[in-house]
Amino acid sequence: MAKIKTTFFCQNCGSQYAQWQGQCNACKEWNTIVEEVLQKPNKLSHDLDSSKPKRISKPLKIKDIDGRKESRISLVDNEFNRVLGGGLVGGSVVLLGGEPGIGKSTLLLQVALKINQKVLYVSGEESQKQIKMRAERINPSNDSCYILTETKTQNIFKQIQDVLPDIVIIDSIQTLHSDYIESSAGSISQIKECTTELIKFAKETSIPVFLIGHITKDGNIAGPKILEHMVDTVLQFEGDRNHVFRILRAHKNRFGSTNELGIYEMQGSGLREVSNPSELLISRKDEGLSGNAIAGTLEGLRPLMIEVQALVSTAVYGTPQRSATGFNAKRLNMLLAILEKRAGFKLAAKDVFINITGGITIDDPAIDLAVVAAILSSNDDVSLPKDYCFAAEVGLSGEIRPVTRIDQRISEAQKLGFSQIFVSKHNKITLKNSGIKIQLISKIEDITNILF
Repeated sequence: MAKIKTTFFCQNCGSQYAQWQGQCNACKEWNTIVEEVLQKPNKLSHDLDSSKPKRISKPLKIKDIDGRKESRISLVDNEFNRVLGGGLVGGSVVLLGGEPGIGKSTLLLQVALKINQKVLYVSGEESQKQIKMRAERINPSNDSCYILTETKTQNIFKQIQDVLPDIVIIDSIQTLHSDYIESSAGSISQIKECTTELIKFAKETSIPVFLIGHITKDGNIAGPKILEHMVDTVLQFEGDRNHVFRILRAHKNRFGSTNELGIYEMQGSGLREVSNPSELLISRKDEGLSGNAIAGTLEGLRPLMIEVQALVSTAVYGTPQRSATGFNAKRLNMLLAILEKRAGFKLAAKDVFINITGGITIDDPAIDLAVVAAILSSNDDVSLPKDYCFAAEVGLSGEIRPVTRIDQRISEAQKLGFSQIFVSKHNKITLKNSGIKIQLISKIEDITNILF
């Protein structure tokens, strides 16, 4: 009998050690190192046609490499296609992570039912009847969607050889286990081994694979960090259970940009694509309310108009509170210091709360001016005109700085019916005969004089 080999893995970061120790040297966490059994026999190839001779890779001059673009599979979902960079590349491995109950399984099942391809949906968490119940709510239209309930990778590959699918979906990678590793499902070594087998299968057969991944309490995908390095694309499905909006972001994409954003609305019949999110992210009110301002921002190639809400009130306790939802709290402190120093507003003894409506998070510095306008509006309890919007960055000396692709922001504001947009006078605007008045300002004092 062969000697059983064991090794020690950190359950937090995946670092490997020859013997047990109390603290991990990589992530500095205590009591996270556990012993796992390793036993790897010779592995089988995942080529669906084993009669074909294996091609041996040879080095090529870079000028001799075929530079034509990879053909992509359309997922019949414009938001998903946009985030992937124009569609799904054959042989790619896509990892989708997100909070429990956010809709990861629903999103991929919806894709499997809509696409005109043969799809094998492998679930290690739900029975076939449970998936059937969800599929009936989505109104299935794909007769070539196969549902398999299995957690053993060797059995999955046998079913793949019988079905010959065009796309494989694994829900989820943490539930799979392989005979080549004698540890429990979800352990560091099992996740690495199962992912390696699926990646090898995808590259040998050019069949794309979707992997659903659980996340930890810190919001990171569970398992070793190397998991995200191994796959081609890492997607994050975000949202708040108290809001109907779901956001699909790409944290890594070897075949496209990571700046794109897909927005969905959760409904009883599944996830609905939101083609014009600006109209949904802006609340239409008949009466004017103080503390509201509209900002023009960009997510990838898509311009968005979002609503910034601010509340300024006298501090009840000794230390004033500074709270930001969907906005960087440190940047809020910086903007308040600029208003105190450059514009003369006394906000040091007041509570300031900022909220980006719709439950989304924005990192674009172009919403600085809208945040400032909302704070001043709430501080003076004076409502801003509903047809005003803002797109500019605020510098430390109080100057209004230009932002990128201002023409797209102006066009989006004009399309949604805004009458004025406040931008930096240093922006190079190429739009001519636009139906919106462009207010050019250079200092933060200008915005206070115009609005208040």
